[in-house]
Amino acid sequence: MSDELTIESVQEMLLCAPYHRWLGLSVLALDENGIDIKATWREEWVVNAEKRYTHGGVLAALVDLAADWALVKRTSRGVPTLDLRVDYHAAAMPGDLIAKGRVVKAGGTISCAEAHVYNLEDRLLASGRGTYFTAKPKN
Repeated sequence: MSDELTIESVQEMLLCAPYHRWLGLSVLALDENGIDIKATWREEWVVNAEKRYTHGGVLAALVDLAADWALVKRTSRGVPTLDLRVDYHAAAMPGDLIAKGRVVKAGGTISCAEAHVYNLEDRLLASGRGTYFTAKPKN
């Protein structure tokens, strides 16, 4: 467990990935049981030019990211996804999104976490649960 991790240090680790930077991610809250992440809306997320809703793949990525990084206080790093399930509840219209990840079960080798994605009006858009490989690296 890593008590020295802060919102700022996790933000720095998270933004090492170009995809995470493209999503405009920022860490809003962090504790032993989870993380809240904001994604800054981009025009490129639109899948239907007429209806203007966000592609489901962006929502799935946010579910995966928030669930994965919910484990960061325990692992001190992002971890590989073994399995992921996503449910869609409402269309995500243009606007920033908030993904809230929470640890369900932290294990030495495999862990489980879940996430919920909301718009800024606190409407649930997507939710999901993932299984992650949390064993310490061998090197």
